[in-house]
Amino acid sequence: MAVPVSSVVQRKKSRFGVRLQRITSSHFLHYHPATQLGKDLIGLATFRPQPTASGHRPEEDEEEEIVIGWQEKLFSQFEVDLYQNEAACQSPLDYQYRQEILKLENSGGKKNRRIFTYTDSDRYTNLEEHCQRMTTAASEMPSFLVERMANVRRRRQDRRGMEGSILKSRIVTWEPSEEFVRNNHVINTPLQTMHIMADLGPCKKLGYKKYEHVLCTLKVDSNGVITVKPDFTGLKGPYRIETEWEKQELWKYTIDNVSPLAQPEEEEQEQRVLKDLYGRHKEYLSSLVGTDFELPVPGTLRLFVNGEVVSAQGYEYDNLYVHFFVELPATNWSSPAFQQLSGVTQTCATKSLGMDKVAYFSYPFTFEAFFLHEDESTDALPEWPVLYCEVLSLDFWQRYRVEGYGAVVLPATPGSHTLTVSTWRPVELGTVAELRRFFIGGSLELEDLSYVRIPGSFKGERLSRFGLRTETTGTVSFRLHCLQQSRAFMESSSLRKRMRSVLDHLEGFSQQSSIHNVLEAFRRARRRMQEARESLAQDLVSTSEALVS
Repeated sequence: MAVPVSSVVQRKKSRFGVRLQRITSSHFLHYHPATQLGKDLIGLATFRPQPTASGHRPEEDEEEEIVIGWQEKLFSQFEVDLYQNEAACQSPLDYQYRQEILKLENSGGKKNRRIFTYTDSDRYTNLEEHCQRMTTAASEMPSFLVERMANVRRRRQDRRGMEGSILKSRIVTWEPSEEFVRNNHVINTPLQTMHIMADLGPCKKLGYKKYEHVLCTLKVDSNGVITVKPDFTGLKGPYRIETEWEKQELWKYTIDNVSPLAQPEEEEQEQRVLKDLYGRHKEYLSSLVGTDFELPVPGTLRLFVNGEVVSAQGYEYDNLYVHFFVELPATNWSSPAFQQLSGVTQTCATKSLGMDKVAYFSYPFTFEAFFLHEDESTDALPEWPVLYCEVLSLDFWQRYRVEGYGAVVLPATPGSHTLTVSTWRPVELGTVAELRRFFIGGSLELEDLSYVRIPGSFKGERLSRFGLRTETTGTVSFRLHCLQQSRAFMESSSLRKRMRSVLDHLEGFSQQSSIHNVLEAFRRARRRMQEARESLAQDLVSTSEALVS
C-alpha cells in the first residue's frame, strides 16, 4: 500500500505496532477436572505452560509485541554478538553500533528479542535491492532486464552534492568495467528504506542469519509517498509464516499503524504548506501555458485536425503503404505556409484477420486550415476539405503496384470520427495486363488523384468517365479528431437559438446545420457592423447640419 506523507515531521512521528506469535501445541485445548462445576463434570480450558526452575516462561519466546518508530534501529541477536567483537567493526557505522550495544548491555539489555529492524543505513538495504526477486516462483530464472537492474541502486535521501566540483580528466569512459557501471548506475529518485525483521529460529539458536525473515518493508520517496509491503493488517487478520527448519512451525504476526494523531496546530501548518505548494504549482503551469489565448480573426473559422491512418485491409498484395493528402477548396480556404497537407506512411506487412489481410499503420498526422467567409450574399453552403488516399504495395524487388484510390470529405462537426474509405483501381482488359502486373509490377495510374472525385479544376457541367474500367479493392480506416475555433462560438446560446435555420429541425443534416450556424454568426456580426457604420454616418450628418444652421 502507498500513502502520502505530507511532511518530514509526520514521517518522524510515524509509529508501527508489530505483534509476533508462534502457534504451537501448547496453545491447543485439553480437558481437565473442574471441581467448581461438579465432581462428575469435565471443564474445557487453555493450557498455560508453567515457569521453569530459572523463572523463565516459555511463552515469552512464543509471543512478542513492540512499537517501532520510523528508522528506529533495533538490534538482532546476530548484530549484538557481532559488534561486541571490536575486530568485526570496519566502518564508522559499525563502531557507532558497537557503542550503542555496549550501552544497552550496561543498562539491562535490549528490549526486543525476536523482532528487530534494518534501517536505510544498514548493509541489508543495499543487498536486498540487488537480490530482490521478480516473481514468487521457487525456480525463477532471471531475465536480461532483471540481471541489468540488479546493478542499479538508488540514491540515499541524505546524499548532498559537493559545492565545488572538480573537472575530471576523463569525461567519457570508453571501456567501463562492471564495478564502474555498478558504482555509477544510480536511479535519481531518492528513496529511504526500512525493514522490520524477525528471528524465527529455535529458542536456543537465536542469532543465525538463516532464521531471519522479513515481516514488513517500508519505503519513502522524495515525493512524500510511503509504501508499506505487506499492507497494515487492520481487519484482514494476521499474516502467517510457515518455517521449514528442524521442525515445521507456524507463526502469525500483525502490523498496525499506531502513529499519534496530529495536533490542530500541526494540521493548520500542514494545510498552509500544501496550499502554498499547490499555489506555486498552479503558477508554474500558468507560466507554461501563458496568458494570451490565440483567437482567429473575425469572420474566420479555424479547423484543426489530429488524424491517424489506422489500417488497410482487403488488398491483393502484401507490404502496403498509403500516400494521402488534403485538398482545400479553391475559394475561401487557406492554410499556413509551413503547413504540410500530405504524407506517406511506412511500409507495413499484413496479418490475417478472418478472411482478410490487414495492415496496421497507426500513422499520425496533423494539419490546420482557415475558412474566411467573405461573400454574405450567397446562401450556399461552403465546400469542405477532402482527404484523398492512394494505397500501394511494394514487393521484394522494390516494384510497386497501385492497389486502390479513395477519397472522403472531412467531418464538418467537431469531435472524434472514424472513417472507412472504400477504394478502387483502374484495370485493363486481357490476361497480358494482369501478367505484367504480377511479374514486373506497374499498372494503370491516375495522373491527377483528384479525379477520384470531381476535380477542383473542372469547370464544366458534366464530368464523363465513360470508358474507364475499374475494380473495387479494399478499404482504408482513418481516425480523425477535429477541432473548430471561431469568435462566432463565443456568442450567447440565446442568440444562436433565435437564429436557428430550418436545417436544425431536419433529421440527418447536423453537419450542414453546424456550418450554417457559423455562417449565420458571420452574417450577424457583419450586419451589426454595417448598422453601426450607418448610425455613425447619420450622427455625423445631423451634427454637421446643426453646425451649419
